[in-house]
Amino acid sequence: QVQLVESGGGLVQAGGSLRLSCAASGRIFNINAMGWYRQAPGKQRELVARVSSGGSTNYADSVKGRFTISSDNAKNTVFLQMNSLKPEDTAVYYCNVYGRARSMQSRSDYWGQGTQVTVSS
Repeated sequence: QVQLVESGGGLVQAGGSLRLSCAASGRIFNINAMGWYRQAPGKQRELVARVSSGGSTNYADSVKGRFTISSDNAKNTVFLQMNSLKPEDTAVYYCNVYGRARSMQSRSDYWGQGTQVTVSS
């Protein structure tokens, strides 16, 4: 069974920084991409950033220049460095992995339980 464990959320003042981590465990045959999504109260879940197994990255326009995604493929771990945080960044952040479990024929999306990020004024 694949499990994603997230950490690093919390309460921070505007302009501060947080670093989120997500480690995937279980029988994963291969991982094609890892990423972070977020959902604020009353809003849809949105992509924040993602990184492929080859190292290519994509960011939401709202976080470009402030957030940086990175991964350690050997450890099946993805990070999100969040700098210059704004109150509008307040949301639950979810880790996502797209890959194939060892005993499965097809690839699937896997999700973490979410970690709360709150940015105060």
